Amino acid sequence: AKLFGFLPEPFLVLPREEAQKGPLLFDDLPPAGSADSGMGTLLLVSAFGEIVSVEKTVKRCLLDTFKHTDEEFLKQASSQKPAWKDGSTATCVLAVDNTLYIANLGDSRAILCRYNEESQKYAALSLSKEHNPTQYEERMRIQKAGGNVRDGRVLGVLEVSRSIGDGQYKRCGVISVPDIKRCQLAHNDRFILIACDGLFKVFTPEEAVNFIVSCLEDKNIQTREGKLEADARYEAACNRLANKAVQRGSADNVTVMVVRIEH
Repeated sequence: AKLFGFLPEPFLVLPREEAQKGPLLFDDLPPAGSADSGMGTLLLVSAFGEIVSVEKTVKRCLLDTFKHTDEEFLKQASSQKPAWKDGSTATCVLAVDNTLYIANLGDSRAILCRYNEESQKYAALSLSKEHNPTQYEERMRIQKAGGNVRDGRVLGVLEVSRSIGDGQYKRCGVISVPDIKRCQLAHNDRFILIACDGLFKVFTPEEAVNFIVSCLEDKNIQTREGKLEADARYEAACNRLANKAVQRGSADNVTVMVVRIEH
């Protein structure tokens, strides 16, 4: 799932050294180029002279977006007859220049494929954190809210401890607050794999990454008229990976997205 938030207006995005130019004084803001100033960090400067880091603003937007999406879904679900009892995991990857912000809840995952030039192998780097009720912090929150964990599930039913929707479990400690991580892209990063748990029940992240790489290197993939060769290869990789997961016996739904990284 992809969620979109918006930066508050009016804002300008400026490098740190540019943000400190002009008739402005910032208390406790390190001078440009100092050892602890975080070179390359972007700042948001409002028309009113307020200064906020891009990272804090992006995180706030992502948190607000997940919260709003959950509230709107629950409102829509309760208005149906009979009321919807569905829910969903969510994984969002937002790129700001060469920085990725990854927000997720539930057990869908985002994996970065990075090429190791020394070993000449592809590594699978996890960009997200799974949320299930067997984890200590998740279980403690559920129990504190009056719920319980049986057979590794909330009330013995729900397999995840955070989700969009699932209104009947919200009183039991299931929340819609995502974990947010940041990752700096490198020149040897190839693609991002975003997929639900139906894939990872039968594929390890390393297996999935290598499977995609083998598809991308397949010379026999045909390109349809009007489609770029690279697009055709990535589309074929998604289809083949999802089909292979089903062939391996995944009984869950399998959703796969592969995002190409261009340098």
